[in-house]
Amino acid sequence: MATPALSTSTRYFDPEVTKCYFVPTIANKTSPTRVEMDAGTDLTDEIADLSGWMVAGEAIPTPDLGSRFTSNIPGRTQAEDSSLTFYSDQEGVDVRAVLPRDTNGFVVWLDGGDTPGNKMDVFPVRVLSNGKQRNLQNEAAKIQVQFAITSQPAENVTVPALT
Repeated sequence: MATPALSTSTRYFDPEVTKCYFVPTIANKTSPTRVEMDAGTDLTDEIADLSGWMVAGEAIPTPDLGSRFTSNIPGRTQAEDSSLTFYSDQEGVDVRAVLPRDTNGFVVWLDGGDTPGNKMDVFPVRVLSNGKQRNLQNEAAKIQVQFAITSQPAENVTVPALT
């Protein structure tokens, strides 16, 4: 019998598909409700850039006297330093109103879009800073919001049905 192949993926390009929401309250990060998500803010159209938003693991070396090879076992996991860069509004009516420093909540990544049954990641966060990116280049003014990931993200959570 032949080894089964991995299912062929439906490939996509993040822009116009992926959604990013800030949700102030989620009772159970492993199964957010549609009511909780609808109480959030869709950040998608104002995001100019992003960094982090990935859980990475550490390996623990486990050498032994019986071999020159050093094997590993899984160790701790952590989220990388994470930020979102937004466009700045000349009058200050922008992301600073939704995400001031020390705001707690959840950044929800809906990589396949806000489609019930798809998967999403839920990152518990606290806003660290709102850095204004000033420059003399030919580009729009921006604000970088840095986040602390406050507990283990819930990964591959099912997007709830629409109400």
